[in-house]
Amino acid sequence: MKRIYFIAAFACVAGLGAWVAHGARASLDPNTVEINIVALNDFHGHLEASKFAPAKGAGGAAAAGGIDALGAALQAWRKEDQGLLLIGAGDLVGASPALSNAWADEPSIVALNLLGLRASAVGNHELDHGLAELLRHQRGGCAASPKVAGACQLDRQYGGASFSYLAANIYEQATRRRVFPAYRVELVHGIKVGLIGAVLRDIGATIQPENIAGLEFDDEAKAINQVLPELRAQGVGVFIAMIHQGGYTRARYDQQDCADLDGEITEVVTRLDPAIRVVVSGHTHNGYLCKVAGRMVTQAEADGHMLTRIRLRVDKAANAVTGQHAENVLVEPGQYPPAPVLNAYLDRVRERSAASLLQPAAKLAYAAVKRDPVPSGESPLGDLVADSMLAAAQPLGAQIAFMNDGGLRRDLLSGKAQVSTVAQVRDVLPFGNRLVVMTLSGAQIRELLEQQWRGGAAALRGILQVSDGFSYSWDSSTPEGRRVSPASIRLHGKPLDPSAAYRVVVNGFLAEGGDGYLMFTEGTQPAQAPVNDVDALLAYLRAQEKAGQPAGKQDAGERIRRSAGPAYSLDS
Repeated sequence: MKRIYFIAAFACVAGLGAWVAHGARASLDPNTVEINIVALNDFHGHLEASKFAPAKGAGGAAAAGGIDALGAALQAWRKEDQGLLLIGAGDLVGASPALSNAWADEPSIVALNLLGLRASAVGNHELDHGLAELLRHQRGGCAASPKVAGACQLDRQYGGASFSYLAANIYEQATRRRVFPAYRVELVHGIKVGLIGAVLRDIGATIQPENIAGLEFDDEAKAINQVLPELRAQGVGVFIAMIHQGGYTRARYDQQDCADLDGEITEVVTRLDPAIRVVVSGHTHNGYLCKVAGRMVTQAEADGHMLTRIRLRVDKAANAVTGQHAENVLVEPGQYPPAPVLNAYLDRVRERSAASLLQPAAKLAYAAVKRDPVPSGESPLGDLVADSMLAAAQPLGAQIAFMNDGGLRRDLLSGKAQVSTVAQVRDVLPFGNRLVVMTLSGAQIRELLEQQWRGGAAALRGILQVSDGFSYSWDSSTPEGRRVSPASIRLHGKPLDPSAAYRVVVNGFLAEGGDGYLMFTEGTQPAQAPVNDVDALLAYLRAQEKAGQPAGKQDAGERIRRSAGPAYSLDS
């Protein structure tokens, strides 16, 4: 991919004067201070560079990110300004590649420490394994959640995060006390900067209820605004809101001042105190530099592919921001002189991981099994994972498996001779979810399928992937509640009987109503399978290879059919 350099003429931005995007800091009026901030979001434990193919960007796919490349960029930028602040907008860990999740995401926290991160909002994925595990990530120690493997295995001691997790809107239900600090104050070139964090208030739709039991999540804007008087009493006049909530835009990730940002973040931003001039967002993995209600709202895509460089001009006498500018910088390997400390740490994690993660898992039928859906919403990877779940749960009577789109994090890849490694399998299902078998009636299954569109087309939760033998067709041009043809719902070629009972297997996230699929919470006779989802996939791949029928397809089957209406995509 052609490298993109942002040499901007800041004079075109009202009130900014002539700033220089890279190189020496510009001369400023003695009463003016320039503050440099770098933001990242949704890092998701991507210690290594990964594929970058912007849907709205120019050029083809390229490798971007990785802690070595991020460290090199930050090292170069700190030579311009030693006071540079690195901040985050949540989901720094969770849903991580095997190189991080095999070690309970501890390598990612250590890497972020080495990058000089100062503070981050809490994201929903930080709570994937519950509050106690997030607090362990913050404070250190080896008392990990029972569901977490690999804690204190990379190193005998784990010291925790040297940066602060912030959440103005997370409270204990019993006491109404905040679980995390709402803010952190940084002194930069003599100016006090207030960093305020918040997580999306609707976190319950994204995470298993058991992981947030006893917690309350308040309105983001309300919680942020409430702490401003306290910050002002400390002499803070510059405020940065870091909110793990986001939006979508048709604009390119590097387009200045986009005006079409849509999504939950816009409603939050419009209600923030006017003194908050900059909002760093996350969650939607969408790179943008937008204006909402006169404020700058940024997001740096995801997986460490890019960093947002923010420059503030502050009037010292007024103790207020008089101008701001931002740019999203794609960070490519080799773009900057190396940062030896980050290179050495990455090499160490790779070396320690090689013995287990690079072991062969199984031979695949093709070099890659993709998660990209066909117009019906079905994907080759979805078919494969659903089949593996069904195979693992058949001893408990399972007849149908359902898998959520969002749980499939990466394509299943292979290496030489089409043999996939343990790491590549773990990358597909990084959560290690338990598998739950339950009983649903045929009528409940039909209603479950209709729940995929409840709330309107814009609220499409993702098409559920289904196991072999189960099929149906849908038409999104029909009214809600009537989009799935009852006659098309079949199991092994026979129509589903509305009054009959069927044994269904899902992961623990769906079993608790995740992604809004509340029908699963009405299932009866629950039983837990003896393996989790990633172990089930490993076992299935090995069994298929042993049987001489390596798993995986290039194309999705026709388990799900779209009879009419707009096609489904991962961006729906």
